[in-house]
Amino acid sequence: MTLSERNTFFKAGIIFCALCILFILVISFLIIPLYQTDLGGERRSAGFFQIFTSYFLNNNYYAVHTTLIMTVLFSFIGMMLIHYYFERTSAPEILYIAIFTISFSFEVIRLVLPMQYIFIFPSFYLRITSRILLFARFFGIFSLFAAGICAAGLEVQKTRNVLFMVIIAALIITLSVPIDVLNWDTSFNIINGYVSMFRMIELAVIITTLISFLIASKIRDSKEYVFAAVGSILALTGRNILLNTDNWVGPVIGILSLSIGTWFLCSKIHKIHLWL
Repeated sequence: MTLSERNTFFKAGIIFCALCILFILVISFLIIPLYQTDLGGERRSAGFFQIFTSYFLNNNYYAVHTTLIMTVLFSFIGMMLIHYYFERTSAPEILYIAIFTISFSFEVIRLVLPMQYIFIFPSFYLRITSRILLFARFFGIFSLFAAGICAAGLEVQKTRNVLFMVIIAALIITLSVPIDVLNWDTSFNIINGYVSMFRMIELAVIITTLISFLIASKIRDSKEYVFAAVGSILALTGRNILLNTDNWVGPVIGILSLSIGTWFLCSKIHKIHLWL
């Protein structure tokens, strides 16, 4: 992928994120009044951080809505900064980090659950949107993994092949997961099957991404990649919190961890390639 093609992708991503912001702002006027009622989430959302905080804090739909706004804003602002700082910098890893950043805009899909009380969606549409969200999540986390292996020495010329493999892997997972559209948790996530198995997959991806950046540090004799590894862990930690939180602590800690981690990761990648 040429620098021009990559920058065009960045611009398209910025436009998509902006449209998601516009959508969530418009639909908020219809949805927010519904949060004063019980929307029917039958179980608390999962995740290590969420399990810990659920003992002390009750679920709050306003907090979930705020979380979704934060994730979409993060996606938009992140893409703006990536395009600004990397427009003339040839850094192979940044394409995958950009995909990871854009994937957070798809979290707006979770609002389809409260929206169904207004527009009465057929279950078919709930199932389709849920699979789109799952695909975006796995495509995002696999892309960050690809950034790690790219830093560790993957040939730049194989970018399209890597993207193709990432897409196929995300599709296989997305299409194989059983989805129960009649049940959802307090963070507006529809209940999916094979939860434990996919948590193990995500954990394996996180560990492999960390190891890849550490290998890159060893191969290229650059300590900046060690800091990039730390940034990737912070970003993935924030991601996990934001995807599952249903109280007011989650959006604060989650967006800070995600933003600081992504900034740390991108700034170190930028610094590395300025000297190449």
